[in-house]
Amino acid sequence: MRHHGGMDKADTTQPAKEPLQESIMHQREALVGILREPLRRLAEKCTPMWADRANLNTLLREGLKELPYCKHLYVMDANAIQISDNVGHHGLMEGFGRDRSKRPYMSEIGPGTEFFLSDAYISLRERRPSLTAIQIVRDGAGAELGFLCAYFGLRDLPLTRELYEEPRYWRQIKGDPSIRGTVFHQTRAESEMDQHIDTVLGVVAELMLYHGVYHVMLHFSSSRAIVWVMEDPYRYRMLDFDALIDPNICLAYPRTPYPEGALVPTGQVRAVLDAFRTLRFMDEMFYLRSGTLNIFNGLVGLTFSCDGSHYIPFDEFVRKDHDFWTGIKTSS
Repeated sequence: MRHHGGMDKADTTQPAKEPLQESIMHQREALVGILREPLRRLAEKCTPMWADRANLNTLLREGLKELPYCKHLYVMDANAIQISDNVGHHGLMEGFGRDRSKRPYMSEIGPGTEFFLSDAYISLRERRPSLTAIQIVRDGAGAELGFLCAYFGLRDLPLTRELYEEPRYWRQIKGDPSIRGTVFHQTRAESEMDQHIDTVLGVVAELMLYHGVYHVMLHFSSSRAIVWVMEDPYRYRMLDFDALIDPNICLAYPRTPYPEGALVPTGQVRAVLDAFRTLRFMDEMFYLRSGTLNIFNGLVGLTFSCDGSHYIPFDEFVRKDHDFWTGIKTSS
């Protein structure tokens, strides 16, 4: 009995924290380290002149010298009403009297908070990713007077911005529910690529092993491929069906040694492509629509007729057989 179990879930466990989220966390920790102490000192200086807008503006202008990447500083009372102007490096900007109580960074401040770095948000005026650092201002007796706020554009921040490493575990992404709901009413229509699959895969394997193609995206249903080449990595090239069935296409790509930094061994490139063929023809209802392979990060991408997508390490992918993907248990 068919249950297509392999199509619905991966059999691996995700790590507790995504590399992308971990990278963001490290950047935020670095920002807190840069901002906490200068804003604390500046907040202490605000207390004696709390009711004096002009003197607050002067003080904030001086405080900006310690915060060169800050777009502007401002001060709000305990009700989140702005009692200073927006003070930037080039002078004063409109802002006095503005009610900021509904802004996203204000709703995130919890009880007992002294310093807070907001999540990134899209600013109302500049419409770009921004964040706000908030320091509580207290009087001499410790009572809360209001907030000292520093506004930053993300693009201006002095971060290391090291690129996070793409995770190498199996990930599944559900597709369009309307497509998933009609999958039992469809059948695979044979494409031109299906009719010449051996020639197509032979050409693609040759391009990847000997001609510098490091990433390929095969669209089986529409009989085309998108490729990226090491010699020109910033632009992709589209190969239509006529190009894919013509081995002469290899003459248009310079001979390039297989890169030492590739995670996919040369002997596994064809194994991945052959597995694409298996999934394309495995079932008339559930079948592969497109497959991708990147030899540097070692990941295979799969999109099925139900519009579900899988991203899986190549070595794990080639170990899975027909029965796993279809959920069909072969009788003994």
